[in-house]
Amino acid sequence: MDAIDVIRAKRDGGTLTPEQIDWAVDAYTRGAIADEQMAALAMAILLNGMTRPEVARWTEAMIRSGERMDWSSLDRPTTDKHSTGGVGDKITLPLAPLVAACGAAVPQLSGRGLGHTGGTLDKLESIPGWRASLSNAEMLDVLRAAGAVICAAGSGLAPADRKLYALRDVTGTVESIPLIASSIMSKKIAEGTGALVLDVKVGSGAFMKTVENARELAETMVAIGKDHGLRTVALLTAMDRPLGNAVGNAVEVAESVEVLAGGGPSDVVELTLTLAREMLAAAGLSKDPADALKDGSAMDVWRRMITAQGGDPDAPLPTARETHTVTAPSSGVLTRLDAYGVGVAAWRLGAGRARKEDPVSAAAGITCHAKPGDTVKEGQPLLTLHTDDETRLPRALESLDGAYEIGGTPSLHPLLIDRIS
Repeated sequence: MDAIDVIRAKRDGGTLTPEQIDWAVDAYTRGAIADEQMAALAMAILLNGMTRPEVARWTEAMIRSGERMDWSSLDRPTTDKHSTGGVGDKITLPLAPLVAACGAAVPQLSGRGLGHTGGTLDKLESIPGWRASLSNAEMLDVLRAAGAVICAAGSGLAPADRKLYALRDVTGTVESIPLIASSIMSKKIAEGTGALVLDVKVGSGAFMKTVENARELAETMVAIGKDHGLRTVALLTAMDRPLGNAVGNAVEVAESVEVLAGGGPSDVVELTLTLAREMLAAAGLSKDPADALKDGSAMDVWRRMITAQGGDPDAPLPTARETHTVTAPSSGVLTRLDAYGVGVAAWRLGAGRARKEDPVSAAAGITCHAKPGDTVKEGQPLLTLHTDDETRLPRALESLDGAYEIGGTPSLHPLLIDRIS
């Protein structure tokens, strides 16, 4: 085949054949198609879209570019969750051990943060000794020991996606829903889980800003799952304000441990339990996860999981050398606390990275002392900024200009917006 013919077919609004898709993905992975040619094809897909069969075949081709993991030797069903990312989204941390405590195995392959959205692996690496990189054999050992594992995807998993993702990032084609959906689902299907729950975030702090776009992405991913025989359900959840009270790395780990101990912010607890119930139902299990929070069994799994990956669950978490408190400029109701503004502030404090190779600070982050709908008094703390580098504070404070409002009526998405199956 010829790359130009494939590009022209999609450029002119045509439907790619299965053979064209298989060849294009394989040839690009092998280096037989140049970056500029795949960039042109990605732009044509962004502009003209893909049919459901095209997306399913594209996903299958990316899966076949690498290995597929197999958990059939486990004595319990596997189930997993994927979030499209947001601000304060630490849900994976309490969720994986909670679901494992209820009888499922949770092989959770997670990523790192980029820009204003945090990364699960960055958060967990604030725990002294904890390791993100595990071999497949080590993953299986942790699953057998603890019932849950959270780690980085190996290089053998969907290598076509890794190469294409980097290209999309620098060619303005990240927003293509077929390419987003196939990127996420190729890794999750190759991961070998038996059931998948998708948490598609909606709002300023999310990749999908509108309910309509989020629903389209969710429906596309659920369809891919069904076409590949994977039990898949998607929830649309709010990301117009930060999730929980902590945004950053170590501060989010501490909040996650609070949830596992039976406390924590109500929105984090609610979403954790909602997703846990979906994951357990998809795995054919009926235990109520609320009981596993109350009786301490979820915390027991957390401690086993962290220990099995080299971490010390009793070690003190890093704390920042410098803090700065933002206070309420007037009294009234906090009507808005913009997730994007808070996320950018945490990133500028050192909690996130601008490029994949940048280091992150474990101690950097933000603590929110009030949430939209709360009544505040003039001078009351709204936010505490944490950083190891005080020179980062001015730019972080700049990103909070206009990020909160006092007075009026809050206009927010409900935490759970929709369910798609």
